[in-house]
Amino acid sequence: MRSIQLQLILGLCIIAGACLFCSGPGTQDKDHRKKVHIDLPEIRERNKIIALTDFNATNYFIYRGEPMGYQYDLLHELADALEMDLEVIVENDLSRSFEMLEDGRTDLLALNLTVTKERNQFLKFTIPHTESRQVLVQRRPEQWWAMHPERVEQTMLRNQLDLAGKTVYVQKNSSFASRLKSLSEEIGDSIHIVEVEEPHEKLISMVAKGDIDYTISDENMARVNQTFYRNIDIATAVSFPQNLAWAVRKEGSDQWLETINEWLSQFKKTTRYALIYNKYFKNSRTGIMAESGMIYQGNDILSEYDQILKKYSDTLQWDWRLLASMVYQESRFYPDTVSWVGAYGLMQLMPATAKRYGVSKKSPPEKNVEAGVNYLMWLDDVLKDQITDSSERLKFVLASYNVGLGHVLDARRLAVKYGKDPNRWTDHVDEFILKKSNPEYYLDPVVSFGYCRGEEAYNYVREILNRYEHYKNIIALN
Repeated sequence: MRSIQLQLILGLCIIAGACLFCSGPGTQDKDHRKKVHIDLPEIRERNKIIALTDFNATNYFIYRGEPMGYQYDLLHELADALEMDLEVIVENDLSRSFEMLEDGRTDLLALNLTVTKERNQFLKFTIPHTESRQVLVQRRPEQWWAMHPERVEQTMLRNQLDLAGKTVYVQKNSSFASRLKSLSEEIGDSIHIVEVEEPHEKLISMVAKGDIDYTISDENMARVNQTFYRNIDIATAVSFPQNLAWAVRKEGSDQWLETINEWLSQFKKTTRYALIYNKYFKNSRTGIMAESGMIYQGNDILSEYDQILKKYSDTLQWDWRLLASMVYQESRFYPDTVSWVGAYGLMQLMPATAKRYGVSKKSPPEKNVEAGVNYLMWLDDVLKDQITDSSERLKFVLASYNVGLGHVLDARRLAVKYGKDPNRWTDHVDEFILKKSNPEYYLDPVVSFGYCRGEEAYNYVREILNRYEHYKNIIALN
């Protein structure tokens, strides 16, 4: 993925005490605020969509090491349709999300944003990607599963009038807070609304654990979370069905909005969209994923081998999340995996390399990782005198681990011959890794190791580094 940093200096004059929800991302002095104009031509020029989403059990998460999610999948479909790269930013604070859109740090809020009058003052919404109603999340009584259903039902709030005098926690600046305020007026009594910074999925878990009694959620999200927390009840609606949409900047994004809407209106009619929606909101596999313990929900766990990866990444002087991304690429964290060419273990060592470092198929996973790390260190040592930039050298090391050092050295020699920089990977040496499957290049006199299926190594480097960015979005470094 091209790495193009978009930096815009904004003069923001924030009026003290302004209400973000009512007035947008900070009520600002419009005479002094610098307008951000990043429309479709600018996005096309950088060839990358920068989209912001939030981390939760449906929109964006890690499952068995792989980034997934409803919003994540939709964004990839959009990027593929427009033939652009995609950069995903994760932010669970709505205030900051609105600010990041306003100041140009993101092109699109790919969230389940309820379309409201208040938000229309400072956002432009796309056509809805789905709809949902808001529901009350409350806790079933202790040992509810052993009680008669009618008895359980008697303990639940089913009439919205019963919310009078109750304390309900909601995410700050959310549409849930606005709905409760309207509902309080409708029932003619007070609802104690507590707005907090925690995202509403966290509040659902707090209800389940007994830390708070009530919160509000989109029904789609609540239904998924009910697979994690069987003791929550979500049957009481507090709103009519509402449109959920993405959003772009209020000004200067007309072409971009039109393009998204044209794509979304067509894509929603496809079987592919139905599959994505059902995968995250209707498919029973969501519950299976939750029960398996393999779905990441804020516990900074990628696999049962995390401690081993942290230990040996220190030896390698890598971020452990980078090593984890590589291990996922190799084995999906399954230590008994054996490839069609005989590579085995978490690090998928070839038999000759494994023998060199004293491991076999019977060696425990830690020994396989240790051997793989020692091999990576050897590759780094071979290349460090020629490629002094450590971030560039990393790409060469990864490619060499995948396809063999000899083929990478061949590609460097081809780069020199054709006027490219042999010490830069992207758009330089990687071009010749790809070309080493072409006789014109693998039969060149400067090539020593012949034919190479270079596309695999090319994708290997890209996919590991891209996945690493997702791991950094979600998993703490610790």
